[in-house]
Amino acid sequence: MALKARALYNFQSENKEEISIQENEELVIFSENSLDGWLQGQNSRGETGLFPASYVEILRSRSGSNYTDYSSSPAGSPRHDSFYTDPPSAGISYQGSFEDDDDDDWDDWDDACTVVEEPQSAPGTNGHPSPSLQYPAAYSHHQHAGYHPKPALERQDSMSSSKRGSVVGRNLNRFSCFVRSGVEAFILGDVPLMSKIAEVYCIEMGSKGPQWRPNPHPFICSVEDPTKQTKFKGIKSYISYKLTPSNINSPVYRRYKHFDWLYNRLLHKFTVISVPHLPEKQATGRFEEDFIEKRKRRLILWMDHMTSHPVLSQYEGFQHFLCCRDEKQWKLGKRRAEKDEMVGASFLLTIQIPTEHQDLQDVEDRVDAFKAFSKKMDDSVLQLTNVASELVRKHVGGFRKEFQKLGNAFQAISHSFYMDPPYSLDALNNAISHTGKTYETVGEMFAEQPKNDLFLMLDTLSLYQGLLSNFPDIIHLQKGAFAKVKESQRMSDEGRMDQEEADGIRKRCRVVGFALQAEMTHFHERRVADFKKMMQSYLKQQIIFYQRVSQQLEKTLRMYDNL
Repeated sequence: MALKARALYNFQSENKEEISIQENEELVIFSENSLDGWLQGQNSRGETGLFPASYVEILRSRSGSNYTDYSSSPAGSPRHDSFYTDPPSAGISYQGSFEDDDDDDWDDWDDACTVVEEPQSAPGTNGHPSPSLQYPAAYSHHQHAGYHPKPALERQDSMSSSKRGSVVGRNLNRFSCFVRSGVEAFILGDVPLMSKIAEVYCIEMGSKGPQWRPNPHPFICSVEDPTKQTKFKGIKSYISYKLTPSNINSPVYRRYKHFDWLYNRLLHKFTVISVPHLPEKQATGRFEEDFIEKRKRRLILWMDHMTSHPVLSQYEGFQHFLCCRDEKQWKLGKRRAEKDEMVGASFLLTIQIPTEHQDLQDVEDRVDAFKAFSKKMDDSVLQLTNVASELVRKHVGGFRKEFQKLGNAFQAISHSFYMDPPYSLDALNNAISHTGKTYETVGEMFAEQPKNDLFLMLDTLSLYQGLLSNFPDIIHLQKGAFAKVKESQRMSDEGRMDQEEADGIRKRCRVVGFALQAEMTHFHERRVADFKKMMQSYLKQQIIFYQRVSQQLEKTLRMYDNL
């Protein structure tokens, strides 16, 4: 039975099976049972197709239940046994659990359980999910998966509970990312110190402020040779990618679901780091050549950002993903990564910060400036994405058709000149006919050109849409920490809190502040390199393209010289 629904967010289709929807648009849903996070229905323009279930709410009469909001369920679907994935971003195809034929047997890993099932947040900037819900919060609730209190462990502030008669109040909104991420618990000293912390990530002062200490063993990793493979005697198919890290120069082969597993571990662990989003999934056509090539290009960009990040590149789970070739060792490393205790708020315990003093207000001003910058850049990236996407459509459709029309018109002129043989000049007729064919060729060149320039631009823009969408929640963590510092100092001034305890809160706030500033520094360094490369590549390809067009036209022009 058809149901009425309302779109919560914008969604831009990217293939013929999908339809675009606009925020607040009225929709007709053919069935409320989603298929791996996708619903089939009709938009207000009469177009029929698929769109993400997490982007709509189904409207019901007062006599029934309110509405079904798929945006709060993992993968936008009632299924909870599927691999946890992000909801789709506006203008980017859905990252749902359609991939690999819903192959959740994981026979190649001999492990049906992939990652901890985590609650999903409402979409953030650009429609991407807020990463904070995907981090395990080190809550005071001991049953939470990311929190493992042990009696023998010492409190971070080394103070007994008897000295804490008055403590900083906890946020009333227990659903804010500041609370859910566990950063509130960390700031208040409620995340216990581990007896032994094996991993350490250092922040040092650079010329432009705090920065992550570089990876002492930098490397790159190629992504090549996407190959369709089968198992179960051809019943199930998938694409494998050849990964070759430069530090070992020995290839491993990974499927997209392996990337997806790693991506979820990264979100699970790194609270204050903007983890690059994986390339999107799509409901249909995943074995088509164009889609495979597009995914490979975007995985190359994703891998480049991973290997260049001083922290992410050193993560043991990432190294295991890139280097392990033995099946038994792979399973052990996979389970070890899933049992990692230094995740979420506990990850902050692994960060060593400089001793340099930073004024709290100066840090807050710098964060506010970055917040304004990232919002403006986010809007600009979205604008350029829309313009470039429209230009691709014109290249493939409009420009080609217009040049074909022009070519046909020239050939029609040529054919008409043959109608009166006594006055017909074959050389002129042939030249005009060739001119028509040249413009048809130019039209085909325009249709093929996006593969050389605009696609690469859109790949970079898509990556930055994901990176920018992570920052609002990360900045919110810092804002929450600032607020706790101010509250604790006020309580200390009023004699309701020991100064030692207030100093502990300020010290832990410095960790969050330094980490965010280091992440800001890394983002700017990558932004400069990536956009320089993107613009240089685009302009070089444009020059080559118009030189080829010019050569075609000059060759045709010479046919008129000897008439």
